[in-house]
Amino acid sequence: MKRIAALALASGLVWLGCGAESEAPAAKPEAAPPPPSAAAPEPQGPDPEALRQRAAGFFGTLPAEVPNPENPITEAKVALGRLLYHDPRLSKAQEISCNTCHQLDRFGVDGEATSPGHRGQRGDRNSPTVYNAALHLAQFWDGRAADVEEQALGPMLNPIEMAMADEIAVLAVIASIPAYPPMFEEAFPEEDPALRFHNVGKAIGAFERRLLTPTPFDAFLAGDDNALTAAQLDGLETFLNAGCTTCHQGVGLGGGMYQKLGLVRDYPTEDPGRAAVTGNDADQHVFKVPSLRNVAETGPWFHDGSIDSLEEAIRVMGAVQLDRDLNHGEVVSIRAFFEALTGTPPAVAAAPELPENGPDTPAPDPS
Repeated sequence: MKRIAALALASGLVWLGCGAESEAPAAKPEAAPPPPSAAAPEPQGPDPEALRQRAAGFFGTLPAEVPNPENPITEAKVALGRLLYHDPRLSKAQEISCNTCHQLDRFGVDGEATSPGHRGQRGDRNSPTVYNAALHLAQFWDGRAADVEEQALGPMLNPIEMAMADEIAVLAVIASIPAYPPMFEEAFPEEDPALRFHNVGKAIGAFERRLLTPTPFDAFLAGDDNALTAAQLDGLETFLNAGCTTCHQGVGLGGGMYQKLGLVRDYPTEDPGRAAVTGNDADQHVFKVPSLRNVAETGPWFHDGSIDSLEEAIRVMGAVQLDRDLNHGEVVSIRAFFEALTGTPPAVAAAPELPENGPDTPAPDPS
């Protein structure tokens, strides 16, 4: 009996073992990692060609120079204008040139909210970049000068800026520098005398009409799909979707119209803007829309230089001009697009060696 019981017990254990083994889930083999080609595709950004076609409706092709029928550009004018632009002797204390406030090696600005002038005096408006300024419908924030030729003459006679007494004082300095009179005769052969105050502006204007800065964005518009990064393409799409092209349009991405600062939401400023020029109360706080070319390099921003963060400038513009509270991602995206608007200055922008004084060149007057 004991032997039979033992056999029965052993038989039962074997059955239980077999039963447990048969009911246990089979071990699954480890899944092999998917090949790289099977990985989930990364999200695709906007289609470059579709975005290009959309953008082309708002912007234009950057020229090599900006012509003026009333002041044809010649090499002689440009060479003369380049010297005059950099020459501080056209200021009373002989310390300030056009380039002092519009520094061509700093994207055409001086990096200050307002620029120091004669004896350290400051105006109440920011000095905008001179690069691409010839594309604009007018000059100065309030549009009081019709073109770059007229604008170039204003600071020389402004008592806060270059502080020259009058046109005669400017011409006397130029005439006393031996290299200049022959250059004026070459640049303006049809005029006698060639050395005239309006020709000072024409020479500087001809020079500035070549201060254009082609950018990666221009290359993109011309058909280069690789000119912009993925982030910049996204930023362009965000820029278009936000409605920024309401004002920032044309080949200058601005500079082609006037607009009230605080169009839909109030923006605090005591500057009358264009109203000081027109006398029209409807032009209160109206300014020329600034160009966005090189905008990432030309801070501080706004007419008074009061904004020292480009991201803040984008946020404020969205709010007061478009009635849009742009979120952080949208601001960062638009900022990325703005980086694609940083251009390459032309070779003519390099600082020249100035001609030497003559024996009769007036001494600086710091008073």
